[in-house]
Amino acid sequence: MRSVRSVTGRAVRAAGLLASAAALAFAGGMAGAGTAVADSPSPSASASDGGDAAKGPTEAGTSFRTATPLALDQRATASASTGDYLYWVLPADAGQRVTVKAKVSLPESARHGTATWQLDVYDGLRRRQACRYGVQTKAASQDASTVELSCALRTVRGWSEQWANDPLPGNYYVRLTAVGLPAEDAGQPVQVEVQASGSDAGGAQAVDGKLSAPLVPGAGAASPEPQPSSSAQQPAADGAPDGGWSSGWWSDRWVWTAVGGVLAALAGVGGYRMTRGAGRPAHLPPGACPSRRPPRAAAVGFPRPGRPARAPPQV
Repeated sequence: MRSVRSVTGRAVRAAGLLASAAALAFAGGMAGAGTAVADSPSPSASASDGGDAAKGPTEAGTSFRTATPLALDQRATASASTGDYLYWVLPADAGQRVTVKAKVSLPESARHGTATWQLDVYDGLRRRQACRYGVQTKAASQDASTVELSCALRTVRGWSEQWANDPLPGNYYVRLTAVGLPAEDAGQPVQVEVQASGSDAGGAQAVDGKLSAPLVPGAGAASPEPQPSSSAQQPAADGAPDGGWSSGWWSDRWVWTAVGGVLAALAGVGGYRMTRGAGRPAHLPPGACPSRRPPRAAAVGFPRPGRPARAPPQV
């Protein structure tokens, strides 16, 4: 029979091995979570905080068709008049969380009342997208000098049902305008800054599917439509991001699947070491074989149930 001390020692060693593996996996998960938290945008940040952001376009479009192309992590500026509709277009890929921020510098001249500004984001199908957090609509008092707006979109999904309103890979249109304005203040000059940033949501938001084509202009047409030759209109960009559109098959779920397989293997090894036999018991002599039992003596004179008793042999 195995000694209690040897079994306890093996159990302790196996438990220590499993605890070390779990601690390593937990440390890796916390590091990834810390990176995701550090990369996630803050709703209180200002659009002018990105001083190191790459310089973007210096004008804005006036409609969806003439939206000015804008890349992620770029800062676009524009000079406009109060009451104009300003449009930008930017690409967003699957697994990204895009945050759009806008800052409007109001004129120093006297204004006649409160002006309400609004920031809207539309997907490639021109469906208005909801924001996870941020201030989309804000009223500027008569003596305010700036208005800051922000919109953090939901995670872009690689695939979705037709009835759902989930954000899908493709172009996203940003529209900035004043929705509430005194008639006397219309046409006053304003300066606008818009910046879009994106972060990777990771495999937790991955889906088992892929969109056949990104939602960009001309994706479903056999041939692209000719653009107007007027130099005043600038067609919206339908190009892919800098790294190209994602293939849709890779995510960090593969890493966690491999980690889970290693932990399962370690748990199996530890369970086997805890439950296997210890070999020859210590109290048996070297020549004895614990697996063999002495033969039982034949019972004489005791009949089995259902059989007649046999007489002993005659000598």
